[in-house]
Amino acid sequence: MASKDILSAIRIRNFTWLWVGSLGSSFAMNMQIIARGWYVYDLTSSAVDLAWVTVSFMLPTVLFSLYGGVIADKFPKKKIIIAAQALNFIATTVMAIIILTERVSFWDFMWVGLFNGTILALSMPARQAFVPELIPERLIFTAMGLTTSGWNISRIIAPALAGLLIAVIAEGDKTSSFGVGIVYVIIASLYLLSALTMLLIDNSGLPIDNEKKGALREMKEGLVYVLDHPPVLGLIILSVIPFLFGMSLNTLLPAFNEEMLSGQADDLGFLISMMGLGAIIGSLMMATMGNIKNKGNWLIASCLGWGLVTSAFGLTTNQLAAMSAIVCFGWFMSWNMSMNRGLLQLQVDGYMRGRIMSIDMMSHGLMPIGVFPISLIADHYDVGVALLVSGIAFMLTTIVTVLFVPAVRRTDVFEDKSEHVVNLAVVSDSEVV
Repeated sequence: MASKDILSAIRIRNFTWLWVGSLGSSFAMNMQIIARGWYVYDLTSSAVDLAWVTVSFMLPTVLFSLYGGVIADKFPKKKIIIAAQALNFIATTVMAIIILTERVSFWDFMWVGLFNGTILALSMPARQAFVPELIPERLIFTAMGLTTSGWNISRIIAPALAGLLIAVIAEGDKTSSFGVGIVYVIIASLYLLSALTMLLIDNSGLPIDNEKKGALREMKEGLVYVLDHPPVLGLIILSVIPFLFGMSLNTLLPAFNEEMLSGQADDLGFLISMMGLGAIIGSLMMATMGNIKNKGNWLIASCLGWGLVTSAFGLTTNQLAAMSAIVCFGWFMSWNMSMNRGLLQLQVDGYMRGRIMSIDMMSHGLMPIGVFPISLIADHYDVGVALLVSGIAFMLTTIVTVLFVPAVRRTDVFEDKSEHVVNLAVVSDSEVV
C-alpha cells in the first residue's frame, strides 16, 4: 500500500511539476550553501561571520513570513512562486558577475542573503500551502515525504557537485573566485529552471477566502488560530526547538571541516552529501509510513535523537566517524521535519493554511538566537565543543517542552474541520500523467 501511495502521488501531474520545480530550487540553495560557506570562511576565518551570513538569510523570515502567509491566502500561489524564482535568478546572476570580476566582499554575501531570505519568506508559505490543493488528503504524508526527499536528493548531489567544481576549477587554489563564480552561474540557471517548470502546472492555486481584510488583521487571525488550537501550537513549538539548536551543525560545518577534520572544499561537499543520504532515507521512510501510530511521541523521540547525534558529531575527530554521525543526523532531521509538516497540514483548516505555514516558517527565523551563542563558543573554545553544547541544549529544551506543554503529545488527534471543508484535493483525470 505504501509503494502504491508513492506511485499515486507521482502520477498526479501538477504535484509532480511542483516537486520538480522545488527540486531545482533546492539544488540551487544547497549549492549556494557550499559556495557561500567556503568563500566566506576563506575571506574571514571566523565562525561568527558564518553565523552573520546565516542571520542575513534568516532575519527576513522573522520579519516577512507572516505577510507571506497573507499573500499565500489572498493571491494565486502559482504566480507567487514563479515571481519568487525569477527574482532569485536575477539576484544570483548579479552575484555571479561580482564574484567573477573579483569585486566581491563579505558584505555582498550579506545583501544577497537578505534578498534571498526576503523572497523565501514571502513565497515559501505559498509553496507549502499549494501541496494540499494538488493532492488528495490521504496522500498528504506521502507528499510531505516526497517533498522532503526532493530536498534531500539535492543535499546528496548538489553540495558534492559544488565542492568538486570549486576544487577542480580552482586547481587547488582555495582563494580563487573563478570556481565559486561558476557555481553561482549554475545556481542562477537552476532558479530560472524552477520558475519555468511552474508554468506547466494548470492549477493557479486561487485563494480560498476572498474576503477583503487588512494585512494586520489577517496576521492576527493566524496567531489567534494557533493559540486556540493546542495541537497546532505544540507542532510549531517542536519545529522551533530544532531550528534553535539542531541547525548549528549546518551553519558551523565549514568551520568544523577545516578546523577539526583538516578537510578541503570537496570534503565539505561530501559531508553535506552524507547528511543528505541519511535525510533521504528518513524522508522516504516517512513517505511509506504515513499510517504510523502515536506520531506525537515519535516526533518527540526524533527531537531527542537529533540532539544526541549533534553532540556525537561534535566529538568526532576523523572523516569516517564524522560521515557516520552526519548520516544519522540527516535521518533524524528529515524524519522529524517530514512528520511535523505532515501533521501540521492535516491539523490546519484550508482557509488558514498559508498563514499557519508562515507562522511555522517565521519561527524558523529564530535560528540565530541559538546559532550565535553556539558560534561564540566555537570561536572561544572550538567547534566540536560548540556542537556538543548545542546537542545537549536541544535535548534539554525538548524535555522541558514535553513537561510544560503536554499538547505536543496529542498532535495526531485531528480536530473536526467539516465546517471549513473545501474541495482542495479533487484530482481530475487531466491531472494524472
